[in-house]
Amino acid sequence: MLDGRIREQLDQLRHLMTEQPFVVLTGAGISTPSGIPDYRDNQGVRRGRQPMMYQEFLSAAESRRRYWARAMLGWPRVRLAQPNVAHEALAGLQCNQRISALITQNVDSLHDQAGSHDVIELHGSLQRVLCLDCGERSERDSIQEQMEQHNPYLAGVDAVQAPDGDTLLDPAFEARFQVPRCPHCAGERMKPDVVFFGENVAQGTAARAMATVEKAAGLLVVGSSLMAYSAFRLCRAVVDQGKPLIAINLGKTRADELLDLKIEASCEQLLPLLAQNLST
Repeated sequence: MLDGRIREQLDQLRHLMTEQPFVVLTGAGISTPSGIPDYRDNQGVRRGRQPMMYQEFLSAAESRRRYWARAMLGWPRVRLAQPNVAHEALAGLQCNQRISALITQNVDSLHDQAGSHDVIELHGSLQRVLCLDCGERSERDSIQEQMEQHNPYLAGVDAVQAPDGDTLLDPAFEARFQVPRCPHCAGERMKPDVVFFGENVAQGTAARAMATVEKAAGLLVVGSSLMAYSAFRLCRAVVDQGKPLIAINLGKTRADELLDLKIEASCEQLLPLLAQNLST
């Protein structure tokens, strides 16, 4: 049950979104109910160890071996994850033209699975793998099959799940790992088609996201601390244009001082109610 204050805030949001459709920007908080861990706690502080940086991944074969050994064990959980009611609510809002576009920082493709269309993936998708040598892309499932075939010693190894398909794996399992080879050129510099920490969002993607926000009546942030600048800059742009900036998020965000309204409630609980209210 929602308390009175959150009900009032939900009504405010419904009123704003009734007049003209907003763009929605989602973060890890929308996917945690689907079993995918997030990077930060409610104070915006990063959990656990430092994720692999882009330059580290590029610089050494050992780093790529370490990444792929952990990722091979983490992928099945990401692949089996299912959209939850929050993803489904946003897909319904988009279908009913109550939101003008959907931008996500997530790399799990759960919005697509829920039925959303033309999703702007700021940070890419784990469903694809990019060859850094020839530039061709492959489906992750085919690369996973290759890794499992070449590394049978990891079958049945238990590893703790971490964000974005990573795992906490004992280094003893990494040394003999055979990294995947590109099906197109046989190159060994394969990278998930996602934006690593320390890597820039593709210019075309960033420009598309900004253009979408500039055309919108406002921006609704769902389940994001906005600590990544690629998302925070969109919030700044909305505020600079004098448009409303709203967040549904449990805990601190980087844009707290910019928000017109912040609803500290579970997006899994709130978004279905918002979709229901906007459909009546």
